[in-house]
Amino acid sequence: MTKATPTPAKALLTPTDHTLILIDFQSQMAFATNSIDPVSLRTNAALISAAAAGFGAPTILTTVAAASFSGPMFDEVTEPFPGQPLLDRTSMNCWEDAAVIDAVNTIGKPRVVLAGLWTSVCIVGPALSALEQGFEVYVISDACGDVSTEAHERAMTRMIQAGARPMTSVQYLLEMQRDWARSDTYAMTTGIAQKFAGGYGLGIAYARQMFNASEGHAAE
Repeated sequence: MTKATPTPAKALLTPTDHTLILIDFQSQMAFATNSIDPVSLRTNAALISAAAAGFGAPTILTTVAAASFSGPMFDEVTEPFPGQPLLDRTSMNCWEDAAVIDAVNTIGKPRVVLAGLWTSVCIVGPALSALEQGFEVYVISDACGDVSTEAHERAMTRMIQAGARPMTSVQYLLEMQRDWARSDTYAMTTGIAQKFAGGYGLGIAYARQMFNASEGHAAE
C-alpha cells in the first residue's frame, strides 16, 4: 500500500539546487518580441530576478553582442545583482560559450533554470544542450518571448518533448518560499509579489491593509 508522507517532491526547486541563467534580456531582442507584451515581459523578468537574488539562488547573467548590436540588459534584471558581471557572447547558444560554461561548472548545480529572449533560439539552444549533458532543465515560459506566438509555442513544445520542465515566474517565486511559515523570507516573498505579481499582488496588499491578514498563520 502506498503511504503518504508530509515531504515535498524531489522535482520541486529549492534556492540551493539550481543555477538560474538569464539570457539576452536586451533591447534589440525585445523590439522584435511579439509573443508577450513588453510590460509583462519586463515585469516577469524583474520578478524572477528579485526572487533569485532574494533567496540567494546562483544566477548567471549573459548577453549577446551588447556593445555592438543588442544593447544593455534590462535594468530590472541587473539591479538585483549589483556588481555582478554580465557574460557577453558571440554565440546564440550560451551553452557554447566557454565563460558561461565555466560559471555553470563553478556553481556546480545539477539543475538549470532558463529565461530570456528568444525562446526558439537563445533558450532552446542551452536547454537541449544541458539536457543532453545530464542536467535537469526548467524553463520559465512567461519570462521568455519570441518573434511570434507560434515561434514561442513550438520552442516550448520542442523543449518539453526533450525533457525540459515548464513553469511560470510566480510559480518560481512561490516554489522558493513553499511554506508561509518560513518567516525569514515571508516579507520578501510577499513584497516581490505585491510589486510584480499583478492581481495576486493587489490581493496581498488588500488583505494586509483591510484585515491585517497573513498567510503565515494556519486557520484555527
